[in-house]
This record gives sequence, C-alpha cells and structure tokens, in this order.
Amino acid sequence: MTGKLLTLMIVVCSLLAGAAMYYFQVYGYYFDVPEDQHQVSLTSVNSGNPEVIETRNFTGIDADSSPIRYRACFETDVSIGMLTETYVVLEKAEPRLAPKWFECFDAKEIGQDLEAGTAVAFMGTRNLRYGIDRIVAIYPDGRGYAWHQVNKCGEKQYDGSPVDPTCPKGDQ
Repeated sequence: MTGKLLTLMIVVCSLLAGAAMYYFQVYGYYFDVPEDQHQVSLTSVNSGNPEVIETRNFTGIDADSSPIRYRACFETDVSIGMLTETYVVLEKAEPRLAPKWFECFDAKEIGQDLEAGTAVAFMGTRNLRYGIDRIVAIYPDGRGYAWHQVNKCGEKQYDGSPVDPTCPKGDQ
C-alpha cells in the first residue's frame, strides 16, 4: 500500500510540475507592450538610424524572461514603395512563433509571404539589445508585424564562441 501511495504522489507532483512549466512557458511571463513603447521604427537607408513610422491598431507582447519573446501587430498607411526606398530592406528574415493566444501574429504565414515576396522585411532596430535585432515585416495593404531576432554577433555570444571583432562593443 505504501508503494502505491508513493507512486501516486510522484505522479501527481509530476503532473502539477508539468502543468506549471507549461503555464509559465506559454502564458506566465508575457505582458502587453506598454503604451509608451507602441512606436514602430525602421532603419533609414540614409542615416542608418531607426526612424519612427506612423502606425495604428498596435498590439504587442513581450517578456522579461527572454530577449526574443517580443511580437507585435499593427497597421500603417505608409506605402510599401516609399518604405522600400527609404528604409533598409532585409533579404532574409525568419519570424518567430508566437503563443497561440496571440492570434494576430502567424509566424508561418508571415514567413511564407516573405519568401514569396508578398511581404517585405525591414531592419527595425539593429542591436536593440546586444545581439538582438528588431525585425519588421510589412504587407502592401499596410498590415505589419514585428519580432526580435538574434543577429550574427548574438549567435556567437550565446553559443559561447569568440565574438567577432567587427561586432559592436557592448554588454557582451
């Protein structure tokens, strides 16, 4: 009888721990992006600095537990032609999956549309945090999405290999 009770306690504790880990991974650490951070910036071709673009209907989430949990959805009236002439266009961008409950952000669809050329990826802000870039994808109809992506310097830092001397000095 003692063995069955002990086994039952282990199973119950394991289920509770698993449920807690799932909750914290999918829901627990996320928060809505604060009102003062609702701006979307793109890196200018001319100055190399991020410039704020006009947006509306912004929805965003972030988490303190990881620098790559940021996701945002928005709309803009700025034409895609003007954007591609003014801001740095990225050839390769890979949207990160968002939690299922953040319904406006579909990383698979955005990724497919970027590959097909029906959406354009821009450099939002390079090294927003050392090794992390904010990437912005915009559709011709004005829908836009943003996420954080690890850059080459960040990959080196996070995998433990020596950081390339061309990487900016920072909180390495």
